[in-house]
Amino acid sequence: MTPSEYNACVDDYADALFRFVVKNLKDRDAARDVVQDTFEKVWLKLDQVDPNKAKSYLFTTGYHTMIDKIRKEKRSTQLEDYHEDLVQTENKYSDIKKVLDKALNTLNEIQRSVIMLRDYEGYSYEEIGEITGLNESQVKVYIYRGRLALKSYLGNVSQIV
Repeated sequence: MTPSEYNACVDDYADALFRFVVKNLKDRDAARDVVQDTFEKVWLKLDQVDPNKAKSYLFTTGYHTMIDKIRKEKRSTQLEDYHEDLVQTENKYSDIKKVLDKALNTLNEIQRSVIMLRDYEGYSYEEIGEITGLNESQVKVYIYRGRLALKSYLGNVSQIV
């Protein structure tokens, strides 16, 4: 990949990668850091990246960078975050976007990632497998189970009202 192809890659895919990462991390600043780290990693391996597969390589690198960040943050869980789950409140939502975001948050990180890659970004099962390192069957299973969990969550009328 040449520097001009790299610049075109940044122009074409930076926004989509940012949307994908921010949906998973729920933190715009952290998502910006992940996207920047991703493009830095791609820049350092510029001679190894096939320009025809730049999008897939970019999302694969971004996905792995994001997972590393999530794992790092899980290791440094603070005491107040741990006890936050014990507090019970009743929230009623009328904004469908908030309900969908809350529903996505109930999924584990792999299910959330594959569903977002499939339904939000429009990747094929094969492309999602390349990005996440899963085989096509595993991708289909994670998407199926994630959609069942979403259906179960959203099927509860009290969550939507």
